[in-house]
Amino acid sequence: MVSLDALVVVTALPAIHRSVGGAIGTLEWSINAYGLTFAAGIIIAAALGERLGRRRVYIAGLAVFTLASAACGVAPNAGLLIVARAVQGLGAAAVTPLALTLLAAAFPAARRGAVVGIFGGISGLAVAGGPLVGGAVTQGLNWHWIFWINVPIGVFAVLGSALFLPSGHAAGSADSASTGAAAASKPTSARIDVPGAVLVAVGSALLIWGLVRVGGSGLGDLPGLLGLAAGLALLTGFVVWERRAVSPMLPLRLFRSPTFAAANVAGFMSFGAIISAAFLTAQYFQVGLGYSPLATGLRLLPWTATPMLVAPVAGALADRIGTRPLLVTGLVLQAGGLAWVAALASAGSTGYGLYVVPFLIAGVGISMAIPTVPTAALGAVPPADVGQASGVINTMQRFGGAFAIALVSAIFAAHGHLGSAASFTAGYRPAMLGSAGLSLVGAVVAIGIARRRVASPPRPAAEADGVPASAAPEMSR
Repeated sequence: MVSLDALVVVTALPAIHRSVGGAIGTLEWSINAYGLTFAAGIIIAAALGERLGRRRVYIAGLAVFTLASAACGVAPNAGLLIVARAVQGLGAAAVTPLALTLLAAAFPAARRGAVVGIFGGISGLAVAGGPLVGGAVTQGLNWHWIFWINVPIGVFAVLGSALFLPSGHAAGSADSASTGAAAASKPTSARIDVPGAVLVAVGSALLIWGLVRVGGSGLGDLPGLLGLAAGLALLTGFVVWERRAVSPMLPLRLFRSPTFAAANVAGFMSFGAIISAAFLTAQYFQVGLGYSPLATGLRLLPWTATPMLVAPVAGALADRIGTRPLLVTGLVLQAGGLAWVAALASAGSTGYGLYVVPFLIAGVGISMAIPTVPTAALGAVPPADVGQASGVINTMQRFGGAFAIALVSAIFAAHGHLGSAASFTAGYRPAMLGSAGLSLVGAVVAIGIARRRVASPPRPAAEADGVPASAAPEMSR
C-alpha cells in the first residue's frame, strides 16, 4: 500500500492540474512531499520501533497513513493536498523499514537475496498497480478516490496487525530466526537523532525547492538561488552533525565499505530514474499523446509490471553469481530503454506499439536492480549493522526519487511547459534523457561493488553480548 502510493498519483496529475491548477512544479510536490517525509522519517521510525516496540510503531504508522489518505481524499486545493501527502509519507516511513528488517531476521543470510527478491516483486506489483489504479479510479470516479481506496485497506491492516503480529515473544515457531526476530522486537533505549532528521529534511526540501525555482525561472531567480545555498548549507551541517552524533541517523562509518557506498549511490540513482521517468511518462501519454488516464496506466504495464516477474528471479540469482553483474547490467538496460523512449518522442511518433520494446528493456533493467541493491548493501556490513543498513538503503532510495523528480522537472521547465502537446513533448524529451542519465551514472558507480557478496561470519560480534546470530539482522537502532 505504501509503495503503491509513491506512483498512484502520476496518472492523476493532469486531472489534479485541471482541478487545482499550478505549474509542473506544483504537481511535483504532490509526489515529493510524500517522498521527502518518507525518506527523512525512515530511520527515526526505526529508532522509535526499538524504543517503543516494533508492533506499536508499525501499527501507529499504518494508522497515520490511513488517516492522511482520508485527508488527501477531501483536500480542496493543492496546498492541503501537499500537506496531507507529507503526513502520509510519515506514516509510510514507519511501515517500510520495520517490514524489511522483520524479513531479514526471519530467514538465514544465505536466503536473503531470494527473500528480498520476493519483497521486491511485491513492491513491483505496487509499481505496476500505481499508475493503473490511479488511472482507472481517476477516469471512473475522480482523482480524490485514489486516496480513499487506502482507507478500508488501512483499517483492515491495523486490525490484523494488532491481532496477529507478536508483541515481543516468538509465536508458534521454535527456529532461531523467529526467536531472534522476537527478541529484537522488544523495546530498547535506542536514541533518536532528531537534529539529524530536521537538518536532512529541511535541507533537502530547500535544495529541491531551489532547484525547481531555478529550473523554471533561470539563474537570475534570487529566491531559488538562496534556497539552493541554504539547502546545501544545511546538508553540509547534517554531515558534520552525523560525524559527532552519539546515535546518528545516517551512520557514516558504514560508508567506509566501498561496496556499501556504491550500492547506496546506485540505489539512489536507480530509484530516482524509475520514479522520475514514470512521473514524466504518465503525463506525456495523456498531454502529449492524448490517452485517457486508464489507457495510460494500461500502456505502462509492459514497463511497470516487469518487476513482479523478474525481481524474484534476479534476487535468487544474486545469491549464486553475486550482485555486481546484475546491477550494472540492469541499470545499463534501464538507461538504454529510457533513452529509446525519449528518442521515439523526439521523432514525433504516436504509435504505441513502438514503445513496448523499450518499456520492456527498461522494466527488465530496473527489475534486476530492485533486489540486488539491498542485497549488495546488506551483505557488505556486519550482521549487527543490518538493521541500520536497511534504514539507510530505504532513505537513500526515497531521497533519490525526490531529487530526481526535481531535476527532471527543472529540465522540463527549461525546454517546455504544460500548455500544449507540442510544448509538453519539447520538455519531455530532454527530461527523459536526464532520467536515463541517472541510471547510467548508477551503473558506473555499481562497478565499485565487490565481485561476490561476502558471507556473514558464523559468530558475529552481537553474540558476544548474548544476542543469537539469527537476531543480529534485527538489531537496528
